[in-house]
Amino acid sequence: MLLSPLKKPLVSVNWLHNHLDASNLIVLDATIPKVSELDDVVHKKEVIPNTLFFNLKQKFSDVSAPFPTTFPTLEQFQHEAQQLGIQQNSTLVVYDDNGIYSSARVWWLFKAFGFHNVAVLNGGLPAWKTAGFEVLNNYESVKSIGDFQAEKLQNHMVFFDDMQQNVQLNQRLVVDARSELRFKSLVREPRVGLRRGTIPSSVNIPYESLLDSGIMKSESELRTIFSKIAKPHDALTFSCGSGITACVLALGAELAGYHNLVIYDGSWTEWGSLIPE
Repeated sequence: MLLSPLKKPLVSVNWLHNHLDASNLIVLDATIPKVSELDDVVHKKEVIPNTLFFNLKQKFSDVSAPFPTTFPTLEQFQHEAQQLGIQQNSTLVVYDDNGIYSSARVWWLFKAFGFHNVAVLNGGLPAWKTAGFEVLNNYESVKSIGDFQAEKLQNHMVFFDDMQQNVQLNQRLVVDARSELRFKSLVREPRVGLRRGTIPSSVNIPYESLLDSGIMKSESELRTIFSKIAKPHDALTFSCGSGITACVLALGAELAGYHNLVIYDGSWTEWGSLIPE
């Protein structure tokens, strides 16, 4: 069975279970430790059948950069995607162990490199297990090198210089995905040495407010959330701690009908480090 192109950037565990044997389906586990977790190594115990590990931290980020999970080069992304056996006609489903957390970053990375036939698994591994579906103890082996071709598209990722210009001109609304307490500087940042604060003129939608127990809220609920800050045609820039959960906001916004969306790659870790109080 060959899957048709995906119509939406989110699929249910039932959909995945029903299509798990499709010949062009590739399932990717993009789990990373949360910033508050000290162990940077993912020790896997349970995985969805036919899953490959997507090493977001080491293979699909610029490890030479001073800030975490930095946007990779086109050459790096293309090479590592090919090493996972990803083809031009592949259908990708990405999940993580936390419901929806780092999986959305992988969805956005593929979009930024011109590949759109990719979706996030709604609820991730917890939802899969709750549904009673089979889990394994080992990842799938890559069978062959893929022919994936990356194309770096404009207007998906923005960087420090872009954000400085945006703050001066106020052309795009910056939406921060951090918790309300972090956004309001009421608690310390989890990264040692990183100051508290916010990007000027930004607003806050905590990424967890889009989720119910790790499952994305309905499209109507998402439209209600985003309508409080912007209209569907407005230009939105999403930020967070290091560019991970900002992508959860982008996923929710796209499902809600918003399309003029970008991610600030360095997010508060970069801004708070480079801009003094």
